[in-house]
Amino acid sequence: MSTEATAAETALAEQQARHIVYCGVCTLPPEYCEFGGTAKKCREWLENNHPDMHEKLYSEEAVAATLSTLSVDAQKRAAKDSQKKEAKAAAAEAKAAETKAQAQVLIKRVERNKRKYVTAVSGLEAHGMDLKKVAKEWGKKFATGSSVTKTASGGEEVVVQGDNSDEIFDWVVDVAGVPEANVDCIEDKKKKAT
Repeated sequence: MSTEATAAETALAEQQARHIVYCGVCTLPPEYCEFGGTAKKCREWLENNHPDMHEKLYSEEAVAATLSTLSVDAQKRAAKDSQKKEAKAAAAEAKAAETKAQAQVLIKRVERNKRKYVTAVSGLEAHGMDLKKVAKEWGKKFATGSSVTKTASGGEEVVVQGDNSDEIFDWVVDVAGVPEANVDCIEDKKKKAT
C-alpha cells in the first residue's frame, strides 16, 4: 500500500505545470523568434528581460552547436536567409517610419448652421492612434459629443461637436506627439442648398 502511495506522489510531482516564456515583441516562444520577421528586436527584448534564456539560446557555444549539425551548403543558405530576413525587416521598419513622418493630420472646422460648428479630424490612424479611444477622450475633455465616421473617400475621421480646432491642434501636437508641420487646420463652409 505504501509503495502505491509513493508512486502516486512521484507521478504528481512529475506532472507540474511548465512555465513558458513568450516573446514581448512577436508573442512566440523565444525558440521560434528566428522564424518571425522581427528576430533582431526579439533578441534584444530577450536579452533585456530574460538574460539567462538569452545566454542559453544565443551564446557562442549554442550557436556553434546548432551550426555544426548543418552541412556546409545548409550553413550558407541559413546565413543568406537570415541576412534577407533582417534586410526585409529593416526595410519595412524604415518604410513605416517614413510613412508616419509624411502622414498629415487634417483638422477641419465645418459650419453646420449659422453659428454651429463641427470639428472633423482625419489622418490620426497613420500615427498609430485608435480613433474610437481618441473620440471618447475628446468627448470627455471637451464635454461634447464625438464619434468616428466614415468619409466619402473610404477613410475614417473623428467628428467633435463644437469649434474645438485650437484645442485639438494643441492635443495632437502635445499629447500625440505629431510634429506641427504635419498638422493642418482648415476652415470649411457648407454650401447652401439652392
